[in-house]
Amino acid sequence: MNLYALLAQRFAPAAGAVCLELEDGRLYTYAELERESARYARWLTGLGLERGDRVAAQIDKSAENVFLYLGCLRAGLVFLPLNTAYQRDEIAYFVADAEPKAAFCRHESREWFAGVPHVLAPGPAGGTAGAFETRAARADELACLIYTSGTTGRPKGAMITHGNLGSNALALHAAWRFAPGDVLVHALPLFHVHGLFVALHTALLNASRIVFHSRFEASAVLRALPRASVFMGVPTYYVRLLAEPGLDRQACAGMRLFVSGSAPLAVDTFEAFRSRTGHTILERYGMTETGMNTTNPYDGERRGGTVGMPLPGVEVRVVDDGDAVLPAGATGHVQVRGPNVMAGYWKRPDKNHEEFTADRFFRTGDVGCFDERGYLSIVGRAKDMVISGGYNVYPREIEMLLDELPGVRESAVFGVPHADFGEAVMAAIVPQPGAGLTEAAVIAHAKERLANFKVPKRVIFLAELPRNTMGKVLKAELRAAYGTPPR
Repeated sequence: MNLYALLAQRFAPAAGAVCLELEDGRLYTYAELERESARYARWLTGLGLERGDRVAAQIDKSAENVFLYLGCLRAGLVFLPLNTAYQRDEIAYFVADAEPKAAFCRHESREWFAGVPHVLAPGPAGGTAGAFETRAARADELACLIYTSGTTGRPKGAMITHGNLGSNALALHAAWRFAPGDVLVHALPLFHVHGLFVALHTALLNASRIVFHSRFEASAVLRALPRASVFMGVPTYYVRLLAEPGLDRQACAGMRLFVSGSAPLAVDTFEAFRSRTGHTILERYGMTETGMNTTNPYDGERRGGTVGMPLPGVEVRVVDDGDAVLPAGATGHVQVRGPNVMAGYWKRPDKNHEEFTADRFFRTGDVGCFDERGYLSIVGRAKDMVISGGYNVYPREIEMLLDELPGVRESAVFGVPHADFGEAVMAAIVPQPGAGLTEAAVIAHAKERLANFKVPKRVIFLAELPRNTMGKVLKAELRAAYGTPPR
């Protein structure tokens, strides 16, 4: 079934209820959601886009962003969300690889989408009003193409199907006990699976009112909590909420659920939030390629430092280097299988062969272990990924950029603990003799070409990088030696 049709089955009886409540006071009902998503579907198909064509979107979070996404689903098009922080070179790569037939973007970045047949601006001026019959879709048809990087530094497009998204939305809606009257505070970005899939889909399945914030701002979220029942955020959001003097049990008296994900939640944050508010944060585990895999229980103990147990229908195992399943307490590679797991990587049959086992488990690249009660803990990452503020940062991509800078002989990028972002990006550079490089110049170079969350917060210069006998850079030694950069 088309994902939109699945969602609409649930919210259609509540056509007159408020769906989106915007910061400026504007309200959109579920009937208006149906109408506006139909307008986008008619607009795009009227331009000649056909089933399976990609539609890129690098636009600010807004109601129109939601309507565009749902319109793409209804028309059988493939939605391609792009981080609003991406710069020209990054966008050029996505355009070349995904070959979108249409792109929605801000006016100032229109030229970045050169070569796309239709470069458009979202808004009510586009398209015409009228009904649109949602196209049927098979479970294995693509709904979204979301790029996630790897150790090679080149982003890969995860092919997410209608079946992937529908199965995961239903599982989460049930696991987290959504019920009539629930109100969601939505402060997550819409270019990320957490905000676009986890938060939005569960709320739409429930016909909930969504208190829609264009960005996370702790004081604004705190003011919204008394009118809400559910909040979802990355660990950084909870750190910043704890810095608000007004966060207490009274402010959260009407809340029933706080969810955290996208990065590890520190146990001290988990405990501090429970002490201040009386609420125990529910931590879950997922990734772009799989959606959500595990969750701490709604009813039952939510264990700090763990990501809970597999969702119904999802299999999670921990294996050794030979893919043999390990017993509880043993640490190994985390693998996942289920209807939530992507169809594969876009145009990358080589990676599909590498990342899936013979029995179709997906190799997550994470390292973890199950305890004796079946709770999973993620203890590390097999790949050198950094998670900063909930966003994945892949060192190799940044190293490739830094190595192009005149005067750089080689570089190593790694993550170090950060009180606010969880982890911060740091770079060690070995300069060529007499290069005269400065930290400010390196950071400025990165800012011109990378999203801000990927830009190193600190740069150090070394005579050489620490290596093992095989020549591999010992990033653990760099992390240990240089600690936490300044905030």
